[in-house]
Amino acid sequence: MLPSSRRLRALAGLAAVCVLVGAASAGSSVTQPYEEIPLYSDGVLLGADGMPHLVPVGGAASEDAAVLAAQDAWLAEGVVPGPERYRDMAERALRDLDALVLENGASIAAASTAWRYVWPRDASFTAAALARTGHPEDAHAVLAYLQDMQDRRSTDGVFEARYLPDGSGDVPDGRGLQLDGNGWVLWAVAQWYAAAPPGPGRDRGLEALRPLVERSLDAIRSRTDPTSGVPEVFPDYWEVAESVPTLGTLAPLLLGVRSAEPVLVALGAPAETALERLLATAVDTHFAPVYPRHLGGRLQDTAVAFLMPPFAPPDGGVRRAWQEAAVGMARPAGGLAPGEGWKEDGISWTPETALFALTAAASGDLDQAHRWLGWLDEHRTARGSLPEKVLWDGRPSAVAPLAWTASVVLLTLDEIDRADQVVAD
Repeated sequence: MLPSSRRLRALAGLAAVCVLVGAASAGSSVTQPYEEIPLYSDGVLLGADGMPHLVPVGGAASEDAAVLAAQDAWLAEGVVPGPERYRDMAERALRDLDALVLENGASIAAASTAWRYVWPRDASFTAAALARTGHPEDAHAVLAYLQDMQDRRSTDGVFEARYLPDGSGDVPDGRGLQLDGNGWVLWAVAQWYAAAPPGPGRDRGLEALRPLVERSLDAIRSRTDPTSGVPEVFPDYWEVAESVPTLGTLAPLLLGVRSAEPVLVALGAPAETALERLLATAVDTHFAPVYPRHLGGRLQDTAVAFLMPPFAPPDGGVRRAWQEAAVGMARPAGGLAPGEGWKEDGISWTPETALFALTAAASGDLDQAHRWLGWLDEHRTARGSLPEKVLWDGRPSAVAPLAWTASVVLLTLDEIDRADQVVAD
């Protein structure tokens, strides 16, 4: 049974939706209780200039024949993951990522103006998705760009919230440092290394990324309390000012350090066993068994998914908290909000929903993974791109495509392929 406060919130939300629908069906005047955000574009296409161009809502997409042929060839070099029923979504997600990764390796979050930047967190997922769908060279380019930004435009190796695509100038706003990016980057390097074909080419590629790995580990170590294992206070994927440490920072640091082990072995570098144990102890001591968003808090958020497979070994207590979090984060259209404490705007966020699909698939709960994937598939734009948000009534909204969502969906489909292969074997 759900804790009473959470159960009441879920029932209250359901009641509000029922009242709204009932009033509308009776022809009554209804005051919209939820936020309205327009859909900014139907998608993106790769232009002859090599740059992503927005497809207007309801507008026609004029594809350049030569560019489309080149993209077709690029798709054929890799794999389109997942069951056939998701092929259109998977192929569109791959084409969108191809358009959103620039020639210099800058992986922009989206093509709309305010999103046309590189977030290390989002770019790490893009690198992982490209690597696991048969495009390791593209993935390496994304990681090399992040290494360059860390080298030239970071503070003691800690990543900024986002960077300009051409790497020039100051960071675009005052969002400040976000340490979780260092954990995600380590995870992405490990994903690339595991997916790249073994041999001298991979060895050289990894050696080229040595500074990224070493600086990220140093940054995590220097910003983590050596006694408690709790990191300093930073904004996480919510990108708001924080006054206490969050699981959204700690969990990515743990998964990043943990996943780096084979990379460190290949580099001939010392293992980070002590740092991993310190971070794991911090999770167990200060966040279990509820795994809330904030240290000392109760409300949960998507960060509990970062403690689930494929990011961590299976754990029964974490799984229960993950299930509870999904209930508390549920939104009227069927997706999830970033967390229980998010404003009651009725909006589902696709990256968070996709992360629950990914962790369900990696945990062996394929039925639940398919439910989330089906929901994402049903709420794409007319062009087929995955939007950032879905309004209370199911309309896609905000930017489309969002690279983070596209990447997580591809990783989820790859997890399903791996599960199907185990069954076949």
